[in-house]
Parts: sequence; C-alpha cells; structure tokens
Amino acid sequence: MKFLYSDTQDYVDPDYDFIEDRNAPGRKRYWDDMYAHELMSEAPYDGLLVSMSAIRPAEGVAASKVRYSTAEEQRFLRDGARKFLRYGGPNFKNAMLMGDCGAFAYVEHEYPAYKPSEVIEFYDEAGFSHGVSPDHIIFDCDHSNPPSTVVSEETLKRYNITLDNAEKFLKLVAKEDFPFEPMGAVQGWSPKSMALAAKKLEKMGYKYLAIGGLVPLKVDAIHDVLKHLRSSISPSTCIHLLGFAKADHIHQFTDYGITSFDSTSPLIRAFKDQKSNYYLPNTSGGIDYYAAIRIPQSIENSRLVQGMKKGLFSPEMLVKKEKIALQSVRDLDVGKGSASSALNAVMDYHQFLVRGDGTDTASQDKELKKTENLIAKTIRDMPWKSCECDVCRKVGVEVIIFRSSNRNKRRGFHNLHVYHKHVQRILGN
Repeated sequence: MKFLYSDTQDYVDPDYDFIEDRNAPGRKRYWDDMYAHELMSEAPYDGLLVSMSAIRPAEGVAASKVRYSTAEEQRFLRDGARKFLRYGGPNFKNAMLMGDCGAFAYVEHEYPAYKPSEVIEFYDEAGFSHGVSPDHIIFDCDHSNPPSTVVSEETLKRYNITLDNAEKFLKLVAKEDFPFEPMGAVQGWSPKSMALAAKKLEKMGYKYLAIGGLVPLKVDAIHDVLKHLRSSISPSTCIHLLGFAKADHIHQFTDYGITSFDSTSPLIRAFKDQKSNYYLPNTSGGIDYYAAIRIPQSIENSRLVQGMKKGLFSPEMLVKKEKIALQSVRDLDVGKGSASSALNAVMDYHQFLVRGDGTDTASQDKELKKTENLIAKTIRDMPWKSCECDVCRKVGVEVIIFRSSNRNKRRGFHNLHVYHKHVQRILGN
C-alpha cells in the first residue's frame, strides 16, 4: 500500500533563522526552499498527487486553495511535474506521480470543469505516471442502499456523468497510447451504487480505480463502501482511496487490497488541530499525539493585535512575556530550566490569546486549564528529543513551537515521516 501526499505547495526555507524569526538573506520563495522529500534524507511518502484545478483553474470556477501563479503553471507544464516538484532523478524517477481533476473546485457546478480530452492533455504534458478520469462529486452516501429510481435527479446525473467521462477518457487514452496509467473515478450515492460503478469501470477496461466521496464519511461507513466494492470486482483490480481523511485508521483497511491512498492529514494537523499537532511512534506500534507549544509572534498574531488595539494589554508587556516564554522552553531543551517554570512562562503568555475574546471569565479559565493540561504533557515528555528524523535532529525544540510557517510546516514534515513509517510498519515493510 502506497501513501501519497497531495501537493499543497508546502516547502520551507532550509536556512530559516529561528532565533530572529526571519528567512535567510535574499531568500527566493520556491527557488531556495525545499519540499519535504528534499529536506529529509528519506522521502516521507511514496508518491505525490497534484490536482489540475490548482494548476489550471477553469473559467468560472473558484480558485483552488492551492493556487499556482500563471508563471508557475507555465513552468509546471513546460518542465513537467517531476522537474517542477523536484521529484525526479534516481531517487524518485519510479515513484508514483498521480494527477486528478480536483473535483472539489467545481463541486457547485452543473458539469465538471474539464472535458476528458483536456484532462488527458494536462496529464500528458505534465508527465504524470497515473491519471484519474474527470469525476463529479456525490457527497451523500445512504447506507440503506436506495435504488436509482428514488435518488435525486441531480445525484443520478452526477453518477452518470462520472461514468460517461470515464468511458470517453479510457477510449482516448487507449487510442493514442498515452504513457500514464488511467484510473477510473468511482462516485455513488450508496455502497451498492459505488460497487456497481466500480464493476462497470472494470468492464470498460480499467485496472486501477480511484474511490471518491470518502472525505465526509466516518470509519464504519468507509468499511461498508469498501466491503461492497471489493466483493464486486476482481482481486487483481487496484484501488486508490482519494482524499483519505481518516489516515489515523488506515490499519483497519489493510484487508481490502488497497494499492494506494492519499492524505494531507498528518501535515495539516501540525497547525490546524487543537491538541494533536506532533506525532510520535509508540511501543505498541501506534502513534502518540502531542499539542504544540503555542508562542505566537506578539506583533503579528491577529488576536493579540486586536487586544492591543482595544487597549486590553500593552505591546511592551506582550513582547516581554513572549521572549520569556520562548527562552524558558529553549532553556528546558538544554537542561537549564525546569518543566514547571517553562509551563508557567508559556501559560503566562498564552492567557492573552484567551482573555478579551468576549466570553465570560469562567469559560476563559476552563479553556486555559484545558490548554495547560495539553502543554504540560508536551513539556513533561519532551517528545522532540525522542525523534531521530532529519527535522527534529536539526532544529530541535523549534519543531514543537507553534509560531511561524517555517516551524509549523517542518512539524508537518516530521508528522509525514512518522506516519509514513507507521504505514510501513503496518504492512511489514
């Protein structure tokens, strides 16, 4: 089972100055930066997924959250995806490089934003190893398996569009003998309808299916879908799980013959999760999670800036407490300070992120206590000292400080590394 990371333009300045909180002098975005597979001695994933909607947004369709500039788009297609992503050479030339349409970008539209012929042209120009047929997302998944006669006209239309596009897509790929492996997109309103779609795609000639619509589903629902789907197709037909948001539960799905899946979850949780920002493998074969130590930049954090504008606290006082919090954590890292002093300094600064938020004092106290308990565990265990990944060995305690993009993305790279190793352990690799 291969773990793919979905490209979200995540790279970091390798020479970032953590003490002064600034990029290297003269640093040029992208050109001087490094992707995770460049920064780390071993790539923390088995392949990359890139969405067409991020590179070539269609007219009338809202821009993707990951948006390439016109110059970047031109260079991506001129040089090819591997060269642009610096994911070629002897280390990665055989690694999976998958393209899809990024159907979330046009989910509100009546039809997909791209025709099969346009998608094929994009995959060919960019040099992908695998490409998914253009689909139209169906979000509803009714596990009572209603027949097509009772589902909405819109749902049935999306279902048929996805299948029709897949048929056209495969015929065009076969006719011109394009070098990428075609993957048939599966959509449906129920486990049975998805299984039927998979069977139809297999009959068309697809040997690799990409299962969509899984993002909003709970673990039990995904099991239900995969049970129906796998029982309807050949054991030799490959399966890819698109946007597998339940990455922490991947060990539960090893019996379905899954060939690959993609997820951004390990990196995103580094800066969007409230309590599980840092991954660490445990002795039971699983993963432990830690909250990052939040010490935001006082003069840049929007919540703190608003508090200063309202006159709730002074800039000078915040800057002073910020410095004390940073120093206390760094002292702890080198054995100069105690866990209690570090925790007190961090919470003394952190309280200003909560005070003045408009809630009552009791609610604020409850929130602060919850945060204190999470950070206390992180400070007590100092998990970054137990990790031997390239990120943690090089930047040490800075990886656990929730503060700037260069720290937070590095923590995300670390999480990808831990998660990738976790997947390999599950498979016995």
